[in-house]
Amino acid sequence: MKKFIAILIAAAFAASAGSAFAAAHAGAQAKDEKKAEKKDEKKAEKKDEKKAEKKDEKKDEKKAEKKDEKKAEKKDEKKAEKKDEKKDAKK
Repeated sequence: MKKFIAILIAAAFAASAGSAFAAAHAGAQAKDEKKAEKKDEKKAEKKDEKKAEKKDEKKDEKKAEKKDEKKAEKKDEKKAEKKDEKKDAKK
């Protein structure tokens, strides 16, 4: 009977120690996964920032093009007015 109790106690300690090792190992994997997730999140944030910067640059370029077009139209109008004035002055 003493041997049987000793075997039960040894088995209990072995089971608890084995589960402790397994838990520690699983915990280490979780930390690694968390680090990997954080890295992925950082990469995603950087990509989003780059996309936002590109969109802003495109918007700025379009605004600049519109301004240039308006300036060109105003210059053309002024030239046309000057030509009309010269024609009227010749008559």
